[in-house]
Amino acid sequence: MSDACHDHSCGCSGNPRFDGIDPRYKRVLWLVIAINGLMFFVEMAAGRLAGSQALQADALDFLGDTLTYGLSLAVIGQPLTTRANAALLKGFSLLAMGLFVFGSTAYHVLVLGVPQAEVMGLIGLLALAANVASVLLLLRYKDGDANVRSVWLCSRNDAIGNVAVMLAAGAVWATSSAWPDLIVAAAMAGLFLNSAWQILRQSLAERREAAELARIAPHSSRG
Repeated sequence: MSDACHDHSCGCSGNPRFDGIDPRYKRVLWLVIAINGLMFFVEMAAGRLAGSQALQADALDFLGDTLTYGLSLAVIGQPLTTRANAALLKGFSLLAMGLFVFGSTAYHVLVLGVPQAEVMGLIGLLALAANVASVLLLLRYKDGDANVRSVWLCSRNDAIGNVAVMLAAGAVWATSSAWPDLIVAAAMAGLFLNSAWQILRQSLAERREAAELARIAPHSSRG
């Protein structure tokens, strides 16, 4: 049995929802936090330099991931209700981020400036490498409770977003237009909103499950 498979964590004893209680998972999470924190600063600076809304949207995703991964780490081993509440908070943060990117993109439609495609492509490639590394590190932990699953969804979003940024860079270069950049930023906002919905739905279900377990526990003890 691998050290990622403890009896209560990853389904080796019939519970399919990994809850993060694994020293190796925690080490992986710390590494992914460091990668995302570094890439936020790199990509935000590059996005401003290039005038790319898609790069800045992706940088915000890195920031959101850094903060939410830290929260995920903090609640590992806590009761199901606590972990579900943490996932709920992350879901709302993704929702807010998606709405912010939508609004910011709409603003830039009115104040068009063609971003620098070369910077977009170079930073997009660097960010893609960082996110593919994170996705591979987290791949074995993608099926877990809402807290663990939110980490996987955020990393997956990053990798998809970076591919989209690179495609946008090519389209900006080919058309000398800002529209591909803005379209990608809007698509990424939609991805944030979709992930927020998945996390919110699962975390609310786990809150109900925890409440039901708490309700029946006294009756079980009396029996």
